[in-house]
Amino acid sequence: MTPLLELRGLVRRYGGLVATDHLDLAVAEGEMHAIIGPNGAGKTTLIHQISGGLAPDEGSIVFHGQDITALPMNERVRLGLARSYQITNIFRQCTVLDNLALAVQARHGSSMRFWRAAISESALFDEARALAHKIGLDRRLEAPAGSLAHGEQRMLEVGLALATRPRMLLLDEPMAGMGPKESRSLMPLIQSLGQELTVLLVEHDMETVFQLADRISVLVSGRVIATGTPGEIRHNAEVRKAYLGDEVSA
Repeated sequence: MTPLLELRGLVRRYGGLVATDHLDLAVAEGEMHAIIGPNGAGKTTLIHQISGGLAPDEGSIVFHGQDITALPMNERVRLGLARSYQITNIFRQCTVLDNLALAVQARHGSSMRFWRAAISESALFDEARALAHKIGLDRRLEAPAGSLAHGEQRMLEVGLALATRPRMLLLDEPMAGMGPKESRSLMPLIQSLGQELTVLLVEHDMETVFQLADRISVLVSGRVIATGTPGEIRHNAEVRKAYLGDEVSA
């Protein structure tokens, strides 16, 4: 099977520091693929390169059979590659509904100056409400985004990414800054996303990773040292030595 996403010999340097070191990775269509690794392993740098926020120094990125290495982020989104961010990125003064409606409007290529006309477009707001229901915020439609709890803001950000109708979603530490209760509330949403589209998940919460992922790749010093099922990664001696240690039970 041809991978939906394939990274070939990806390199990213910061002076003498090699953040991504001739990295190869393949993500199959329809899978929940997690990337784990210690702090400083290069996980967020990798996501930036895949999404188009950062250009690699060497190597190529192929999405759905097309080389997208030189494409800007907006073109990658148009092709079906969307992402969420480690730091919440929403319109804090706007309501939940308006945040989602703006994201839907952007997918159609409308300019922000046409927002007044867009208010009358019932289809746009119908889609925004459907997204709010999907992410569990249908009871918070009129709340300003900035007033939401941290976990709800992360859910909204996922909704903004879903508004682009992606084929593949990049989730960069969606549980970051959450307590145990908030993390548990977000897990069903991530799980449901994995049943509908391809997801590349970067996450420090090992419980989440081992429960949700179909396959896991372990990144250490900019290189993938192992890829496999959760069971294979859990019992991989090299992975346990380099990263997991006693973090998961044998």
